[in-house]
Amino acid sequence: MRALVQRVKKGSVTIEGKVNGSIGQGLVILLGITHTDTEKDADFVADKCVDLRIFEDENGKMNKSLEETGGSILLISQFTLYAAARKGRRPSFDAAARPEYAEPLYEYFIRKLRSRGITVETGIFGADMQVEIHNDGPVTMLVEYPG
Repeated sequence: MRALVQRVKKGSVTIEGKVNGSIGQGLVILLGITHTDTEKDADFVADKCVDLRIFEDENGKMNKSLEETGGSILLISQFTLYAAARKGRRPSFDAAARPEYAEPLYEYFIRKLRSRGITVETGIFGADMQVEIHNDGPVTMLVEYPG
């Protein structure tokens, strides 16, 4: 499982011209799921994203977590995080889980985040989405399990 985590001032996702979800300060997480991912993997990645100390404290140091700041998450399914582009010019997405496997795990990931008391906005799994990200810092990192 791969989560591209971005600290943001705000973010939103639009589908067919309508805003489906938007947040203020928090995290935009692009989530990629592969064939071997399990709920255990989702638990690890979700907890890691919520607990990362990447928000500034009163001294300007990255020392606070999302939970401590009261921020929200905009979660977007992103199969292209498992693209392989070593050969040729067209990426292969063979490592990305098929939708019938990935979607239930994506929904589980949302429930896991919400069980931590986090406000979570989402796109729609498999939809054509336009994501607006106002990266703060910029702070962007990849969280993987197994890492």
